[in-house]
Amino acid sequence: MAFRLGVDVGGTFTDLLLLNPETGEFWRNKTPSTPHDSSEGVLNGVNAICGMAGVDAAEIEVFLHGTTVATNAVLEGKGATVGLVTTEGYRQVMQIARSLVPGGLAAWIVWPKPEPLAKLENTVEIKGRLDAQGREIRPLDEADIRRQLQALKALGVEAITVSLMNAYLNGAHERRVAELAAEILPEVPVSLSHVVLPEMQEYERTLTTVANAAVRPVVGRYVRNLRNRLRDLGMQGRIALLRSDGGLMSSEKSEEHPVSLLMSGPAGGVTGALWVAKNAGLKNILTLDVGGTSTDVALIENGEPRRVRTTDVGHLTVRASSLDVKTVGAGGGSIAKVPELTRALRVGPESAGAMPGPAAYGHGGVQPTVTDANVVLGYLPENLLGGTFKLDRAAAKTAVQTVADALGVDLYEAARGIIDIVNENMFGALRMISVQQGYDPRDFALMGFGGAGPLHVNAVAKLMGSWPAVSPVSPGVLCALGDATTRMRTETARSYSRRKSAASDAEVLATFGDMARQIQGELLADGVAEADISMTYEIDVRYHGQAFEVPMAVSLDGFADDGLTRLAAAFDEEHRRLFTFNMDAEHEFVNLRAVAMGQVQEIPALKIEAGDGDPIAAKLRDHEVWVDGGFRKAVIYDRARLRAGDRIPGPAIVTEMDSTTLVLPDCLALVDAFGTILINPV
Repeated sequence: MAFRLGVDVGGTFTDLLLLNPETGEFWRNKTPSTPHDSSEGVLNGVNAICGMAGVDAAEIEVFLHGTTVATNAVLEGKGATVGLVTTEGYRQVMQIARSLVPGGLAAWIVWPKPEPLAKLENTVEIKGRLDAQGREIRPLDEADIRRQLQALKALGVEAITVSLMNAYLNGAHERRVAELAAEILPEVPVSLSHVVLPEMQEYERTLTTVANAAVRPVVGRYVRNLRNRLRDLGMQGRIALLRSDGGLMSSEKSEEHPVSLLMSGPAGGVTGALWVAKNAGLKNILTLDVGGTSTDVALIENGEPRRVRTTDVGHLTVRASSLDVKTVGAGGGSIAKVPELTRALRVGPESAGAMPGPAAYGHGGVQPTVTDANVVLGYLPENLLGGTFKLDRAAAKTAVQTVADALGVDLYEAARGIIDIVNENMFGALRMISVQQGYDPRDFALMGFGGAGPLHVNAVAKLMGSWPAVSPVSPGVLCALGDATTRMRTETARSYSRRKSAASDAEVLATFGDMARQIQGELLADGVAEADISMTYEIDVRYHGQAFEVPMAVSLDGFADDGLTRLAAAFDEEHRRLFTFNMDAEHEFVNLRAVAMGQVQEIPALKIEAGDGDPIAAKLRDHEVWVDGGFRKAVIYDRARLRAGDRIPGPAIVTEMDSTTLVLPDCLALVDAFGTILINPV
């Protein structure tokens, strides 16, 4: 039997889902994350889930992993010391950067400019130059290059970036520098800009390649360590990591191109939500992935997640495709506090994390968190993880009472205030990826997952007007399900930079053909069968004179017959949808992009037993929850005993091994054929 194992490492828990792709049967496990070495938590979980399923590690054919190792290295400033090799005259490229300052009015006064990932003292210039067409106008001076590389060696750099002017058109100079670096610094990994990002705009190309170099040693060590430990367990199958754009890449390639992993963790939830939405018959979905530390939100339209050409991590913005995921510091472990200066309640972004965690976890935490507030209000029953994890309600009350005392309000009002604020934080993030992008959230359902997502999805759906509020089966491990059900993906891009009057359908087709052959070869090398590879294509379009582009999907069928003209018309329509106007300027085609994907993993969804609409068989006990200023009677149900067609009136709580779903008053939850809970207002 060949199994697929999806593993998602979060800030608080590591989630695992072991899947039999032939039958759709699955096993799930949550184990505490081990921030000092994520692979420890992964190995603990692998041993546990294999024991649960009675499966030997050797039977796991594919190990699929979403990781935050690259993200954390950037956020915590723990990337490698990068040496940067630039063209003569461009040593300050990272310091000059772009003039854009994030923030509102007067942000330039209060915004602390981040330290570049490659410091000026670790940056060297070399002689040699290519022109704007990629032709050599000054040859490399190899003696000079050797001197500069020796200087970087003396500085103790741990990774090297080579980013030369116009190298995106011709990588010969960069390749020669890499050969010399291999002689002088043989143990130091080298990242080349024409390989990492073969696009124009030297700052973005340099920044992205430097970011790749900065996280490469950290990711490389983690991936090699994990791979070796999995092999020691007897797992000989393929190991793949989830890319920021929702596809998979081999573990070997991830060591060379880790910049594609910066949003690996959140991408798993989006791909898992796609699988659930397909079975539930939903095409437009807003996702609400609430973990212990943060909340990730994304938008899926017509069954396709929205992708962007940049990846944002903290102050860093790199040119790498990713799912359009926005993250806010609002999770189950987010700490509530009342600052002395303002005397106003705040929640997050600081988190209690896995250790000590919320006060209710009983691991020594004393600060009030969102989880503690949910416990106090009765939304989170004392038994979690199928009864194996018992919450300390008295400790939660003690923690939240500190907020109540600081505000001078009742304990339950303080707890409700914490929940209201964290819901508003989630609401704000969802507006960023819907309303601010030209989408009406009322046209979308809202799917809550992660350990705490289903606790908040009903309330946030009321704020958004997004119905139904959806709670998938096993929401706590949906990211791991996404890891287990996604497919191999790779892409490449080339700068084109032609106005429409100078562009040619035939030239675009020929370039796309070259790009397709390149990335198809990459997937073939990763073991994907040629018959399973599919291709998609994009062109970044703008009006001449604009400083930004809009990526537009193109089909090559019939493209030779006025394809660019049709593309320009489609761009006008999309520009009007996004910005409500068009410009009287010529169209410009900036970048061409080709994406190669492996076969979609078709996994059967298991239907549950049909019922008569009455959930009484799943009732565990009567309960009380604090809503609308007082306690109200509610019922706690066991999700494993619910049947298709069951109708659950609110207020109610549905518990399962890895999550808890809250149904609010004046709402009705319906269980569909696959066990997904759909909540709508009455």
